[in-house]
Amino acid sequence: MFGFKAKHIPTAAPLKIIIVGCGKVGVTLVEQLSNEGNDLTLIDKNAEKIGEMTNMYDVMGIVGNGASYSVQKEAGIDETDLLIAVTDSDELNLLCCTIAKQVADCSAIARVRTPDYSAEINYLREKLGLAMIINPEYEAAMDIARILYLPSALEVNPFANGEAELIKFKVPDGCHLTGKSVMEFSRSTKQKMLFSAVERGSEVIIPNGSFVFKTGDIVSFVSPRKTGRQCFKALGIETHQVHDCMIVGGGKASYYLGRQLIRAGIHVKIIEWNKKRCEELSLLLPEAIIINGDGTDSELLKEEGIETIDSFVPLTGIDEENILLTLHAKDVSDSKVVTKVNRFSFLNVISHLDLGSVVFPRLITSEAIVAYARAKRASMDSNIETLYHLYEDRAEAIEFRVDHASELTGKPISQLSLKDHLMITFISRHGEIIFPTGSDTIEVGDTVLIVTTHSGFNDISDILA
Repeated sequence: MFGFKAKHIPTAAPLKIIIVGCGKVGVTLVEQLSNEGNDLTLIDKNAEKIGEMTNMYDVMGIVGNGASYSVQKEAGIDETDLLIAVTDSDELNLLCCTIAKQVADCSAIARVRTPDYSAEINYLREKLGLAMIINPEYEAAMDIARILYLPSALEVNPFANGEAELIKFKVPDGCHLTGKSVMEFSRSTKQKMLFSAVERGSEVIIPNGSFVFKTGDIVSFVSPRKTGRQCFKALGIETHQVHDCMIVGGGKASYYLGRQLIRAGIHVKIIEWNKKRCEELSLLLPEAIIINGDGTDSELLKEEGIETIDSFVPLTGIDEENILLTLHAKDVSDSKVVTKVNRFSFLNVISHLDLGSVVFPRLITSEAIVAYARAKRASMDSNIETLYHLYEDRAEAIEFRVDHASELTGKPISQLSLKDHLMITFISRHGEIIFPTGSDTIEVGDTVLIVTTHSGFNDISDILA
């Protein structure tokens, strides 16, 4: 098991996909969707960007306005399975998708970030007939909020419509896991939790019952909703929701996060250098304290209480600032810190900085879209509900919905021939989270969470050897 590298599973017929917009999210989508063998065409007004992408990847490129009917026709919209619009303009993204839906029988996904539209996303998706509308800043804020509710966690990922959570943490000194096997710990606690993956050094391991934990391991476990604190207590780690939070930067993600935390009864302070934006935030978030100042000024941060604050979240638009602010906060306080990073260029360097919890808005967006694309390629026996890449893409957590009877359904799990380096982590049935044993079965209507170091699963049948 040690030293195992992720394997790519052969997939169904490739999708023909048009991506409009070659910004940061567009580039991330090209990287992931081309790696999964899809047929990609890019549209962007910037000829230089198109040239760079077509030189780096095996993709077609067209210079032009993605909302133009003639440009979409040139890109082959009539034969396209999926159009994804991720330009910097919400309105242009919606227009691109609307035109595509009018002229072709394809699915369409739009990135929409403006708070004005956030309350109308379901209405817009339904009326425009879109497969998905995704707001990366909102989703990043929700990820950060979940971590602040459970600050001992590095990540908290929801599954089964929020009824279960995949929680990642680092095993500290004195943890009840240290020196125990999975089986030994499970026998010593009544808490419902299942260990699904462990990072030790450069290796990612799917643990069996005899796996023994060490201090410093990065461990992921699944538990039912709202039982995370009890699970940490069983591990010998005390954790409590934070009471206050200091946010540096007043952009969209800060607004979404501030709103969410205030609703949870957490005191919020936002530091923003732009006076006009401060005035806007004061109206949007009247319960928050809005400070007009330079959030990178260590003296200002000290005056505003960084040394005693429960949590600190740098949400500026500059990754380097966010990282330096995180390192400063960890140096002068014991606060829980969550860092937003947009670029992946120096991921290896970042991973060695011990930043703790890091959120990548681009990755949140691409994971949702990749999950949809995989589901579209799959058979009709199942569908992908949720997808998360774990441990820098070295493992995946995939939630499948079982729509039809198959060779997997109705049989005890012990009788299924499953691939190695894979775990069936839970079965969700009628709102109940089941941690499966060998005698449990997968039934039509269930959703099933798989954690694996393989990559590219499109259908639940891919788990079979």
